[in-house]
Amino acid sequence: MRACRREAVERTPVWLMRQAGRYLPEYRRVRAQVGFMELCKTPRLAADVMIATVERLGVDAAIIFSDLLPILEPMGMDLEFAAGEGPVIHNPLRGSTDVARCRELTDLDPVGFVMDCVAATRAGLDDGIPVIGFAGAPFTLAGYCIEGGTSRSWQHTRAFMLRHEAAWHELMGRLARTVSRYLCAQLDAGAQAVQLFDSWVGCLGPADYARYVLPHSRTALEAAAHRAPVIHFATGNPALLPLLAEAGGTVIGIDWRIDLLEAWRVVGPERSVQGNLDPTILLADRATVRQRTRALLDQVAGRPGHILNLGHGVLPETPVENVLELIATARGG
Repeated sequence: MRACRREAVERTPVWLMRQAGRYLPEYRRVRAQVGFMELCKTPRLAADVMIATVERLGVDAAIIFSDLLPILEPMGMDLEFAAGEGPVIHNPLRGSTDVARCRELTDLDPVGFVMDCVAATRAGLDDGIPVIGFAGAPFTLAGYCIEGGTSRSWQHTRAFMLRHEAAWHELMGRLARTVSRYLCAQLDAGAQAVQLFDSWVGCLGPADYARYVLPHSRTALEAAAHRAPVIHFATGNPALLPLLAEAGGTVIGIDWRIDLLEAWRVVGPERSVQGNLDPTILLADRATVRQRTRALLDQVAGRPGHILNLGHGVLPETPVENVLELIATARGG
C-alpha cells in the first residue's frame, strides 16, 4: 500500500497476477473436484484458494480469486466456461439493437458472492497483507460480449465500434457504470485496493482508444480512485500508456513489451507502476529467473512507487519452484 502511494519502503513489494492458478498442484486438486464457475461462486472455497496461495508463496498482496466475466451474467449474457475452450457467451451482441439486451446493474446482489469472497479473504489473512479486488475494463468486457469469447483479432468488436458508434458508447457506458459500482462494492467489502484489467485493449491504436475507450475507462475508475489505490492494467500495446494514465489509476500496470523506466517516464513520475517481468522468464531455469528479477530491481534502484509483478499472469506450465525463486529474490534472498 505504501508503494501504491509512492512512499518509501524497505524493499520492493511483490505479488503476481494469476498467482492462484493452474501451475499450482494444490489448485489443480481443488479444480479436479469443483468446476471453475462453481469455485468462483463459492466464497469460502475461493477465499481458501487465495489464502493458501499467499501462505505458500509468501507474496505481499492477495488478489481475490474470481474472474472478469461473472459480472456479465446478470447483465444478460449467457456465459459458460466450456472445457478446453475458455469462456463462451452464447448470445453475443452483433448489431446495434442487440445492446438493449445488456442491462446496466444498479443492484449488485446477483454478484454478491464476489463481495463475500472479498470479506472472507480479508478475514482469513494477516492484517499486513492487503486484499486487491478487481474487475474487467469496459473495453475488454464489451469485447467478450460482442465476440462471444476470446479472439485473436477482435474484429467483430472493432467493426461494431466503427459501424455503430452510438450503440458502442451506450454499451460502454452501461459497462463502465456497472464496473464502477462493482469496484466500490469490493472496497466496501474489505478490499484495500482494486485493479482494472483491460486485457485485450492492446488491439487498438491510440486514436481509437482515445475516442472509443478512454472516457469509459475513466468512468469505471473514478469513484474507486477517490477511496483507495487503483491499479490500471492493460497489455499488448505500449503506445497506449499515456492515454491509459490519462484515463486514471494510482498505479499503472506495465507489460513486458516496454522498458519499465521508459514506461514510468511516459505515464509520469506522479504515478506508481507495477510490473513488468515477461511471464515466460518463469519457464527458464532458476538462475535466469533470479538474474532477470535482480536486473529489474537494480534498474529501478529502490525508487519509491514500484510494485514487482509480471507483465501478465503466471502461465499454467510454470514450475512452482521458479515462482518461489522470483519471490525469494524480490525479498532479498
